[in-house]
Amino acid sequence: MSTPGYSDPQAQTPQYGYYPPQAYGDASQQTQGTSQTAAGSSSTGTTAPTTGQQSRQAAEEARKDRTLAEFLVMLDEYEPLIPNEVTDYYLQRVGFECEDTRLKRLLSLAAQKFVSDIAADAYQHARIRTNATGSRARGPTTGPGSSKDKTRTTLTMDDLSAALAEYGINSRKPEFYL
Repeated sequence: MSTPGYSDPQAQTPQYGYYPPQAYGDASQQTQGTSQTAAGSSSTGTTAPTTGQQSRQAAEEARKDRTLAEFLVMLDEYEPLIPNEVTDYYLQRVGFECEDTRLKRLLSLAAQKFVSDIAADAYQHARIRTNATGSRARGPTTGPGSSKDKTRTTLTMDDLSAALAEYGINSRKPEFYL
């Protein structure tokens, strides 16, 4: 029973971070036993993959190797937009030596995709810019070229700079050249 206004210091337990004294042994022995138990349970929990998992991983690796081989065979017949001579020149310039034309075509294809992505992003920036100005900037246009002007999009250096900035490339000129 407790008396109102009186608190027994031994009867109270602190709310946070207090562990009562151990009746036997010392606290360091308990923490060592706990860490050994945790280490023992973790080592038994992470066993080597079963044969089912190994065969699934082996099948996945075989599928990836097969698709890569098929892709490299397809590169033999593919002629990239960037000519082989241009690719060879820039690869030689950076010190890349390889006689495998498929690998060179793969690098050419990657460069082509990179340039294509930048051009598509720049086009989107230009479309956003022209739609933002909309018909407010344009007056009423009449004449034979009016419908053609609505669909024509002009890419500017600002559009290209914004697209390149998304890829981490700074293409802006210094302020004193403007």
